[in-house]
Amino acid sequence: MDLSQINSFIQVLSGLFIFVTGLFVVAIAVIFVIDITQTKQAIRRNFPVIGRLRYWFEHLGEFFRQYFFAMDREEMPFNRAERSWVYRAAKGVDTTVAFGSSRDLRPVGSVLFVNCPYPTLDEDATPASDVEIGPYARTPYTTDSIFNISGMSFGAISKPAVLALSNGARKAGIWMNTGEGGLSPYHLEGGADIVFQIGTAKYGVRTEDGGLSDDKLAEVAAHEKVRMFEIKLAQGAKPGKGGILPGGKVTAEIAATRGIPLGSDSISPNRHTDINNESELLDSIAHVREVTGKPVGFKTVIGAYGWLERLFVEIHRRGIDSAPDFITVDSADGGTGAAPMSLIDYMGLPVKESLPLVVDLLDKHSLRDRIKVIASGKLASPAEAAWALCAGADFIVSARGFMFGLGCIQALQCNKNTCPTGITTHKKRLQKGLDPIDKAERVYRYAKQMHYEIGVIAHSCGVREPRRLNRMHCRIVTEGARSRPLDEIYPPAKTVIDQNIALSA
Repeated sequence: MDLSQINSFIQVLSGLFIFVTGLFVVAIAVIFVIDITQTKQAIRRNFPVIGRLRYWFEHLGEFFRQYFFAMDREEMPFNRAERSWVYRAAKGVDTTVAFGSSRDLRPVGSVLFVNCPYPTLDEDATPASDVEIGPYARTPYTTDSIFNISGMSFGAISKPAVLALSNGARKAGIWMNTGEGGLSPYHLEGGADIVFQIGTAKYGVRTEDGGLSDDKLAEVAAHEKVRMFEIKLAQGAKPGKGGILPGGKVTAEIAATRGIPLGSDSISPNRHTDINNESELLDSIAHVREVTGKPVGFKTVIGAYGWLERLFVEIHRRGIDSAPDFITVDSADGGTGAAPMSLIDYMGLPVKESLPLVVDLLDKHSLRDRIKVIASGKLASPAEAAWALCAGADFIVSARGFMFGLGCIQALQCNKNTCPTGITTHKKRLQKGLDPIDKAERVYRYAKQMHYEIGVIAHSCGVREPRRLNRMHCRIVTEGARSRPLDEIYPPAKTVIDQNIALSA
């Protein structure tokens, strides 16, 4: 290239630079005029152009705060230490830590387990016991799995996410709940045991007018792997409000699975229109159990609880076979779904209070053996799951724990169809990052490690298997940084009844 050619090239570059610079200046000028003349945002009006950076930095903070600014135990709803443990468990790498605990053991409500001076030896430990659910159903369900996958709808989560969960669940020998979005082919493809959730909109088993279709119920129940049915009264993210799936996430496949129009917002009623009281709840449970032949229970968040007393009294009036086969107690701080902040932050009781309450009411009415209890809501670590067993749960289910197992980074984009990990989006460009085969292995390893470490806690407490944990094995920190036994804070219902009898005498 001779000198004239070089000069020509430089002139072209210079011209291009001047042109681009001119466009940039014009764009800045246009934005300046727009900002200084608009009246909706004071920051942009007072500080045109640069004021826009505030919103950009605020948005970026959602992604980078956890990496650069937050301490290991600071974040909500799950902190870095909790997420990191799940990531390591799912990847099959070492989950131990060194140099002492970074957990502050002083705050009120902190859980502590009571170690035994003579822990259970490995050779004396026994596998988790089998539990039968639905003895009065034509096809009861028996499983030894303690930790299972909670409800996440196809639609709320993506096709590759459902595939990874279903395959991982089969390999781990645990069940997965469909969530309220119906039964998709991807739930069945993995071969895991399935709990079909009947939400307030009855997606997947609805008539054209939104009622319950017996034919579709029977069709779902015909699948051998559909083991149980769960009637959802309420969920932790939004007690008193139905599910919300934006129309942008309602693809043709999701619309077909749910039985709704393509691209329309999927908004469930805030309750079942055909269940107005405890008697009608038992009628619905009996009807679904008769049509399907499978165990049937319900899921709810506990707030008011007088209705449970009435429900249990009605069960005894009708007969023990009329009881729900299980109750899923969801926590007010639980939930993957989008919801108004007023409900997420303030509505309902957290599982730390509601679970012992429900167990004690069942015990009080002599229904504890008949009705199994499933604990749900932010129980993603072995310690939280072991606490639930101490409080009286038969099973624990988690949604967000398994989302972390799939690779969720808590970007808080679940409701925007922009999930960067491909879990809660239906954009193919983002879904391609989620390999169902690899993530199924992570789901399996996370579930396996959870069961193992729940067992470690049980053995340290001196029992042979996790379901033998009870309230005497757990203490709760109270005022003054002193702990009290869980069975003292929540004494067994029979003890309360005996005390009341003694006082009345």
